[in-house]
Amino acid sequence: MRYRVYIDGQEGTTGLQLQKRLSRHKDIELMLISDELRKDINARREFLNSADLVFLCLPDPAAKEAVSLIDNDKVKVIDASTAHRTAPNWVYGFPELSLEHRKAVASSNRIANPGCHATGFIAIVFPLVKLGILPKDYPLTCHSITGYSGGGKGMIASYEAGDRPYQFDSPRPYALSLTHKHLPEMMAVTGIERAPVFSPIVCDFYSGMAVSVPLHTSMFTKKLNPPALQDMLAEYYGGEKLISVHGAPEDGFLAANELRDTCLMRIHVCGNSEQLMLISVFDNLGKGASGAAVQNMNIALGLYEFETLI
Repeated sequence: MRYRVYIDGQEGTTGLQLQKRLSRHKDIELMLISDELRKDINARREFLNSADLVFLCLPDPAAKEAVSLIDNDKVKVIDASTAHRTAPNWVYGFPELSLEHRKAVASSNRIANPGCHATGFIAIVFPLVKLGILPKDYPLTCHSITGYSGGGKGMIASYEAGDRPYQFDSPRPYALSLTHKHLPEMMAVTGIERAPVFSPIVCDFYSGMAVSVPLHTSMFTKKLNPPALQDMLAEYYGGEKLISVHGAPEDGFLAANELRDTCLMRIHVCGNSEQLMLISVFDNLGKGASGAAVQNMNIALGLYEFETLI
């Protein structure tokens, strides 16, 4: 049996990545709407209700509108926007976090795909809170370096323009009001009580991401050095095919784009007995977007979880 899958928002960055992945998926029949009908509400309604599963790659208001157009209660929806990541009756699509998360993805018709920055932060902080190592009121800080593809077609065009301004050669911190749209899910999913001071930074490379969370071990509920914490996280994610845990690189450097074009994530535990730095490295377009969406689809449809991912 081949499942019928429709992408609402197929021409955006994530939508195009999904098309690429799904075109080689042996269990999927991809439903493509013509350019002239992409914004026709009646045509969209027909596609949305005739698919087995729908991906929403839309701005938040359009994603909410798309859900309102679905009256077939058998259609499964995976929303890649921010619209439903903390909404009631939607499950958060990060199956590696726990058995409960994986079961929820498998049984739900409404799945919110995680944000890219949030994916890196939550992969680090969720197990520390769940294992009782990190107090929920810990004053967290997070820095996230990302490739420019995370900004969508407009930012990609700006960075790849021949006459771009010289400032684009340099790393550029943004969201300087400290109210980034991923903060609500970062708090809700991990259960922390304070919003982290979150500093995203866009750089002059296409794809890749390194999310860093610095920590003082004196504020942990138990004393841990890097090897001990590495062992605990390795056990927590033991058996997972896409997430692995490592120590600091021998040369002392980490490249944010070292896992580009993959759906893998590596969590590095660095530092010393007094101060730790946990860094998650992955592709913002892979495990941070379309790869995670396909993983959630595979689970939701009862298919091999890693089809087209590894």
